Amino acid sequence: MSVARAESLAVKSTVDSSFWNIVKAYVTLTKPRITAFVVLTAYCAAIAAQRGLPSFRVAAALVVGLALSSGGSAAINMWYDRDIDKVMKRTANRPIPMGLVPAWAALWFGLALGVLSVVVCAVWLNTTTAVLSVVGFIYYAVIYTMWLKRSTPQNIVIGGGAGAVPPLMGWAAVTGHV
Repeated sequence: MSVARAESLAVKSTVDSSFWNIVKAYVTLTKPRITAFVVLTAYCAAIAAQRGLPSFRVAAALVVGLALSSGGSAAINMWYDRDIDKVMKRTANRPIPMGLVPAWAALWFGLALGVLSVVVCAVWLNTTTAVLSVVGFIYYAVIYTMWLKRSTPQNIVIGGGAGAVPPLMGWAAVTGHV
């Protein structure tokens, strides 16, 4: 048995894999604090577009749809960065390096959340918001995470464009256009 495999088994045997810890691990994959800020910026844009509070239906669909998209792209980010997460002190306790969530499960979880986001936005909001959900998901999960992050120190500047999508979604949720 290789040293890496033995270390992996040792980590997995010390991890508490109870139901609630697994649920917490999947929630952690969604980066809930970042997702909360993303949702807040979209909701503020929805308020501006409505010139007041949007209807409960619009607000709920926006919050759920955007949280699914943001959380899904965050899970893809953790799946893709699992190799560097396990060697960085700040990220070594994330669910994949800790052995709480298998890498393949994080990938499928992220993709499923992204698809659900598009469904929620298309069914309960409008096509424009659904398209923006896809754009934001791809921008963060693919353009920032898979392309920019490891290729240029300007990744955070260019990658910040992903943060512009949620306010556009909030506006589009109310108006149907950008």
